[in-house]
Amino acid sequence: MPHHGSHRPPAPPPGGPVFPRATSTVVPDPSRFFAPPLLAAPLPTNSFFQNFVLKNGDEPEYVHPYSVRSPGGAALDICYPSRNHSPSFVIQTFVPDLTVSDAAGSAQRHCVSAFDDLSVTLDVSPSLRAHLVRGCPYVTVTTTAGAVDISVASVHAFLDVASCDDSGTKWRLGMNSGQTFLLYASAPIRLAQTTTTQLSAPGFAGAIRVAYLPDASMEPVLDRYSRCFPTAGHAALSRPFCVDYAWRKDGPGELLMLAHPLHLRLLADDCPVRVLDDFRYRSIDGHMVGVVGDAWVLRTDPVSPTWHSTRGVSEDGVAEVVAALRADVAGLASTAITTTSSYFYGKAIARAARLALIAEEVGCPDVIPAVQQFLKASVTPWLDGSFQGNGFFYDAKWGGLVTLQGLKDSGADFGFGIYNDHHYHLGYFLYAIAVLSKIDPCWGRKYMPQAYSMVADFMTLSRNKAGASFTRLRMFDLWKLHSWAGGLTEFADGRNQESTSEAVNAYYSAALVGLSYGDAHLVSVGSTLTALEMLAAQTWWHVREGEGIYEDDFSGNNRVVGVLWANKRDSGLWFAPPEWKECRLGIQLLPVLPISEALFPDVAFVKDLVAWTLPALARDGVGEGWKGFVYALEGIYDREAALTKTRALKGHDDGNSLTNLLWWLHSRGSVVCDGDAGFGRCCWYRQYCH
Repeated sequence: MPHHGSHRPPAPPPGGPVFPRATSTVVPDPSRFFAPPLLAAPLPTNSFFQNFVLKNGDEPEYVHPYSVRSPGGAALDICYPSRNHSPSFVIQTFVPDLTVSDAAGSAQRHCVSAFDDLSVTLDVSPSLRAHLVRGCPYVTVTTTAGAVDISVASVHAFLDVASCDDSGTKWRLGMNSGQTFLLYASAPIRLAQTTTTQLSAPGFAGAIRVAYLPDASMEPVLDRYSRCFPTAGHAALSRPFCVDYAWRKDGPGELLMLAHPLHLRLLADDCPVRVLDDFRYRSIDGHMVGVVGDAWVLRTDPVSPTWHSTRGVSEDGVAEVVAALRADVAGLASTAITTTSSYFYGKAIARAARLALIAEEVGCPDVIPAVQQFLKASVTPWLDGSFQGNGFFYDAKWGGLVTLQGLKDSGADFGFGIYNDHHYHLGYFLYAIAVLSKIDPCWGRKYMPQAYSMVADFMTLSRNKAGASFTRLRMFDLWKLHSWAGGLTEFADGRNQESTSEAVNAYYSAALVGLSYGDAHLVSVGSTLTALEMLAAQTWWHVREGEGIYEDDFSGNNRVVGVLWANKRDSGLWFAPPEWKECRLGIQLLPVLPISEALFPDVAFVKDLVAWTLPALARDGVGEGWKGFVYALEGIYDREAALTKTRALKGHDDGNSLTNLLWWLHSRGSVVCDGDAGFGRCCWYRQYCH
């Protein structure tokens, strides 16, 4: 991975909206909740705070470790969520444990006055502002217009309301729920109990910080860091395989934040922070641990985005792959793509593109022109606007691509028109574009603007600013370190994502586009996001019994999560019940690519996952395509058994082929690095990345 100072080709197009503008009738009006200065720039559509700007804006969002809601009336509800769990789900429940409000109330709805990668600033009234910063053990509210009469309320009864010091800047709030919250103030605050569930404080100006106290031993730590609070946070992808966090802060002293398990795994050894191992908050994403410091460095092992398998197809398998390849390529001419769905069309062209790369790998170049011809005929109409029945357009209201069908139907193309699943659909298109540009550079140069516009829709790095075309990293969450597929739909459980492997495909395909165009920067960013998405999948979607992130009843009954929500882990899928385990496995593997082995590097886990899935294949009506994905993973540790089963398949997923499965199985083999099966660990440039 060349660093940023490396030689680059002539600058690619800026990725602006080369697709025609169109007016959507289904996207909501963003001006109801975003401050006017923000409306001149593209707006986030899949962010951690999306509920705050949809419908009435009154569904909660999970701003770790608290769920926060703005119910209206100049109030902010704060919840330290408890969890319900069963063998089929884990869910956090929202209860307004504390409500901080402007006692005068307000008829205005809240307003998002600022946002960034790590925070959102919510003006709950003209005089009260909430700095909601992810991973902050305190919720901070500041007054913005002089002294304000403050109300502090709860659904629980206050049993103990005590000032902890003579200055009146720290209060302990004990409730009949058994919970204790600490309230810190930047100036003396006079809390008086007016009812069993209501406290009032007249004429306060300054900052109020509220923190749940999980254990009495943590109180001195909360005291020590109570005066320094974050107001904003930025995550930079300025180095390959690194994410740099930097928070803007106010008040004296050092900054105390919380890290989730993947943060802790990636925190660089040379990062000047202190980890407080005994300072812990629970979350649905695993224990969160205290970290002192206002700048973090997260570093992941490098991942190499290769066109072909890392080990090559075994000599004894080449003939079988070539025979299937010739048949599948011949089939392209007789089976035109009939769907107009952007998702299924994308899968079909990516399937064909795989055939060209497999042909390269097994030394069968004579079939490539037929694939090239098929791809040119299939891809070009979506890029030049001549495709009949659908196509890509630009929505200026939020700033992003939509489809023709999605302009008037929020359910069309799986909600692409309301910003669902953009990385899935566009990832498949970009894979086909990358491959076609590789084998036909002249075509690639001609359609470079469209290719970069599709990349920019979900991979723009510049911050949201007036005149930009696309929001920053539409799908990828730089704090959770994975993508969210859910767009402009209000959900009580927050954003969600089902398929991690299709998310991986998106960033991997963008890296391949970079390889095709000689764009080292795009290769770097695509590879970095690919690496992070895979680690997040392994952390939160791949379930290991007894690992401790999820409760035993859930982790004992599941090997993969179906749909992961901000506040929920579900064993069901959008399209299948929990019992269809082959679908759960498949949706976390497809499409099968060279990068897939890096998504499943743990052979012991793969064995457990396949053993958990195989009994489901005895059900009546199991799709042949789904069986193929199970056999693909089985091939990681038992190639011969998987080959026998694969040869007997009567059909394949619409994004897969017999050729692709045989290529995969015949390229499983002995590990090329000493004792390490990790895909990215073998890349030649690793020595340059540290």
